[in-house]
Amino acid sequence: MKLTLAIVVIFATVFSGLIDSYDCKIVQFIFGDSLSDNGNNNRLSKSFAQAALPWYGIDYGNGMPNGRFTNGRTVADIIGDKTGIPRPVAFLDPSLSEDVILSNGVNFASGGGGILNETGGLFIQRFSMYKQIDLFKGVQTMIRAQIGNQEADKFFQKANYVVALGSNDFINNYLMPIYADSWTYNDDTYIDYLMETLGAQLTILHGMGARQLMVFGLGPMGCIPLQRVLSTSGECQEKTNTLALKFNKATSKLMNDLSAKLPNASYKFGDAYDVVNNVISDPGKYGFDNADSPCCSFGKIRPALTCVPASRLCKDRSKYLFWDEYHPSDRANEMIADELIKKLGFAFFNSSSSDPSPPPTSAPAPSDD
Repeated sequence: MKLTLAIVVIFATVFSGLIDSYDCKIVQFIFGDSLSDNGNNNRLSKSFAQAALPWYGIDYGNGMPNGRFTNGRTVADIIGDKTGIPRPVAFLDPSLSEDVILSNGVNFASGGGGILNETGGLFIQRFSMYKQIDLFKGVQTMIRAQIGNQEADKFFQKANYVVALGSNDFINNYLMPIYADSWTYNDDTYIDYLMETLGAQLTILHGMGARQLMVFGLGPMGCIPLQRVLSTSGECQEKTNTLALKFNKATSKLMNDLSAKLPNASYKFGDAYDVVNNVISDPGKYGFDNADSPCCSFGKIRPALTCVPASRLCKDRSKYLFWDEYHPSDRANEMIADELIKKLGFAFFNSSSSDPSPPPTSAPAPSDD
């Protein structure tokens, strides 16, 4: 009896030691839209917002489409690589498992998604922010069953959280008259609506363990090729840019308010508006040849919206600010990532990380355009 009791005590002690010594790696959980999507929408069979056609991914890995809405890496990819955080796997990736989550984190970003549930409805399938939070709840359930509540709490509280949403709430909602929000609100009341919703979402994430959280602001979205080509002059649409600036100002204040209100919260706002705007104003100063049209285009047919197999590419993708009508190129994403790292003072986290895809090597374009 005494021997049996001793064995039980030894087993309990060893087991407890194993739990206590669990290596709580710092990973990243990403909530976002097409600027951060790394494959979720490509697995939504009914979605109209997919990066599944050539020439998406031409400068990444094997050069085949991988779900990223650019020629290479996303801003989140680059920030993670430069700060020692492994690249999170897409939530819908078939490889997703408890071990993968514990080692790499999860990316819930979805092309066409927004802060609001109604945003991007024309795309049929996409994950809104509330849906992404629901998916994160499922991930938490998986991890708690794997390592227990106490270690799970440590894991989720040490993780980094990125929220990069908002552009679709304007471009694919408020600025389109087919959406009720476009006539229900004015500029100021709509931004109030977005802040109220985003504040509630970030508070939910705090309740789920998010302590280190970064919300990325909007760039000069009135200058994306799609907005330019829809204007009569071909110039940036200043109303759209003004909305981006108002959104950024309101979001910055929200981050300060939540950091002061929520226990142990370090909620930061990352603003890269100025650096992108500077490139648009003087591309050559920053090594770009073009800052107003897409590298991947369908000849004179504009807007083509996405790259298609018949699209022609620019001669040097590293010289174009925009990859398609909506999204920045890999080179632009690296510039944005560097600006955010500098402004937010990112530290280097893990001593080692997963093997990242290298920067593009300026592969030749498949056309002589």
